[in-house]
Amino acid sequence: MRTGLIAKKLGMTRIFKEDGTHVPVTVLHLDDVQVVDVRTAERDGYTAVQLGTGRAKVKNVTAPNKGHFARCAVEPKAKLVEFRVDPANLPAPGAKLSAAHFIVGQKIDVCGISRGKGFAGVMKRWNFAGLEASHGVSISHRSHGSTGNRQDPGKTFAGKKMAGHLGHERVTTLNLEIASVDADKGLIMVRGSIPGGRGGYVLLRDAIKRKPPEGVPMPAGLRAETGA
Repeated sequence: MRTGLIAKKLGMTRIFKEDGTHVPVTVLHLDDVQVVDVRTAERDGYTAVQLGTGRAKVKNVTAPNKGHFARCAVEPKAKLVEFRVDPANLPAPGAKLSAAHFIVGQKIDVCGISRGKGFAGVMKRWNFAGLEASHGVSISHRSHGSTGNRQDPGKTFAGKKMAGHLGHERVTTLNLEIASVDADKGLIMVRGSIPGGRGGYVLLRDAIKRKPPEGVPMPAGLRAETGA
């Protein structure tokens, strides 16, 4: 298991293949993704890598995080994420990751926060069919109907699908394909759409239901200037 990446969603576009067909892609940008710290089994009881991306103003960083960044000798990061990794695939602290961490054609899993849609009815939220358009139904065509039984049990069971808040939740999409990689510009293009809106952070990792293809960099795809 390798580390994942933190990327920012820029939007969607399309790329053209050699035969002229176009492929819709989501464009992701890596903003100075760096290994802030590593977790080891001897010290922490598990192995993982903590990645940071972006740059945070010092005045906006909490005192505990200031000490953490100072101890790790890295600039304050706007976002921190931890990925579980195998002990053999732990990159060195301070290493900077490249978009070449993934290769074209590889399957990945993408995790992001879906767009919030506010308070929604059951037809939009749960795909209910709604009530009939005639035969005595008046006004309540888009209502959810009955919410429970009679005197017994005399309550609505927890988890009943009803109207409520829709969206703005953690969503993971599996087995998406890497369509193109531009390591110089830090861009990764993923075929199709992914959760979240423009400007939001998403987490990328090797697909857990697919074997990684041959040729993926181990332990990670590092930038050439690492260690300079």
